Amino acid sequence: MNNTSKPIEAISVIDFDSLPTSAIILSADDVNRALDISNKVPNELKQWQVYLNSLALSAFENWLGERGIAKKLNPEKCTILQHTLASVIDVVTNLQIGDFKICLIATGNLADETVILPRVVIDLPEYVAHFYVVVEVLEEQEAANIYAFLSYQQIIERCASSHLQPDSHWNYHFSMSWFDDNPDNLLLYLRCLELDAIALPAIPTNRREIVSRFESELINLLPQLQSPERELWEILTWEQAIAVLTSPDLLNWIYNLQIQAFPEVKPQLSVSYLPDLLKLITQPVLNAGRWLWNELDEVAQDFSWVLLPTLTPTSAMRSPAEEFEIIVAQLRDRKEEIPLESRAAFKDIAIAGVPLRLYAVTWHLMSESEKPEWALLVILGAPALNSLPHHLKLRISDQNNILVKRGLEIGNNDSYIFTRVVGNWDEKFLVSVSLMDGVEVTLPTFAFDLER
Repeated sequence: MNNTSKPIEAISVIDFDSLPTSAIILSADDVNRALDISNKVPNELKQWQVYLNSLALSAFENWLGERGIAKKLNPEKCTILQHTLASVIDVVTNLQIGDFKICLIATGNLADETVILPRVVIDLPEYVAHFYVVVEVLEEQEAANIYAFLSYQQIIERCASSHLQPDSHWNYHFSMSWFDDNPDNLLLYLRCLELDAIALPAIPTNRREIVSRFESELINLLPQLQSPERELWEILTWEQAIAVLTSPDLLNWIYNLQIQAFPEVKPQLSVSYLPDLLKLITQPVLNAGRWLWNELDEVAQDFSWVLLPTLTPTSAMRSPAEEFEIIVAQLRDRKEEIPLESRAAFKDIAIAGVPLRLYAVTWHLMSESEKPEWALLVILGAPALNSLPHHLKLRISDQNNILVKRGLEIGNNDSYIFTRVVGNWDEKFLVSVSLMDGVEVTLPTFAFDLER
C-alpha cells in the first residue's frame, strides 16, 4: 500500500480515553482484511482510500451488531468486496440491510466540513443507495465513528435546490451541515421505514445499446488504462463512462489489464482482445441449450441457423446432414468425443465472396463440479466438403480472453477447421471467422440455458 500503515498494536490507555464514547474499536482481523483488500488495488494512489473504506465497512458491521440488527446485513454485493469495483468507486455502496441499500463514505478528516460523493453513486441507478452514511475512520487509533447520514431523496433535493454540479473528477461536494448527525435516527428508519418511502431510480434496460453506441471509441480509449494510475475521468466523457461503469465485463477487463503491472502477475490479457469482448457484450445471444429440446430460439432463427437431426451410429441422410456425418466420423477417428445426445445446427456464411458452412455442436457435460458445464464444438467447412482458403482463421473468445485461434496448417488440405471449448452454464462464447485483416464475420454470442 502506498501509505505506510502502522504496525498492529493494542490501543494505549491515552488513545482510548481520547476516543468518543460512540467509537467502534477495530480488531486486528479488521485491519488485516483492510490491508488485504487494499493491496489488490492496482492504483497505488487509491490504495489508502480503499483501506479506509474497508475499515469503515468493518466498523459499520460492528455497529449494527452492537444494536441487534446485524442479521439483516448482507455485504456480499457491496463494492469494496469486489476488486473490480473497489478500484473505481471511492466509497462503499450496494451494502444491503434487509431491503435497504446503504452507501458508506469513509473519511479520515472531518475538519473541512465537506463530504465528497462520487457521481457514480448518485447518478447511476446501479449504485445509488437509500441512505448515505459518513464514517469517520480514526486509523491511528484503530477505531471508527458512525458520524452522520443523509437519504437519497434528501441528496436529490439538495442537488436541485443548490444547483450542485459534479467537478471535473466526477465528484459532488456536500456540506456536512446537510447531514443528520444522529445515527440513532438511521437505526429507526432501518427498522420502521417502508421501503417505498425512498424511491430509487429504476435501472435502464438499454445498457447494452449504450455500450454499442460507444464501441469504436472504447476500442481506442480503454487501452490507455493499461497504466494503473490512469483513471476513467481522464480519458472518457461521462456518457462513455456510463457504458463502462454499468458493464461488469468491461470493468473486469480493465482490472485484469491493470493488475498486470504487479510484478508477480504475468501478462495474460491482450489489448487486442477488447473488440471481441465488446462484441460479446453487444451482440445478440443465441441459446444453444434449446437445441437439446429440439428448438431454435428467436436469435438462431433470425440468423438462419438450421437444426440438424440427432446423431445416429449410421447415416442415411441428405446434405448438409450427410456432410456433417462424414465430418463427425473423421473427428471420431481422431479421438474427438462427440456424444450421441449432442445436438448440432449449421449456418451458411460468405466471407470475401467465399462460401462457407459453420456447424455448431453442443451438449451438457456430466461433471463433478458444483457448477454444471457445457461443451461447444465449432466446425468450419465449405459446402460439399470443398477445400478451404489457406488464410482462413477460426477464433473463439469468452468474457475474459481469446480462448483459441485455429487455422489450416501449411500443407494441410483438410476441408474443415474445428475446435472445442467448455464452460459453465453462465459462460458465453463469441465465434469469429476471418480471411485476412479487416475481413471478418462474427456470429451471435453462444450461451447455454436449459431452463429457458
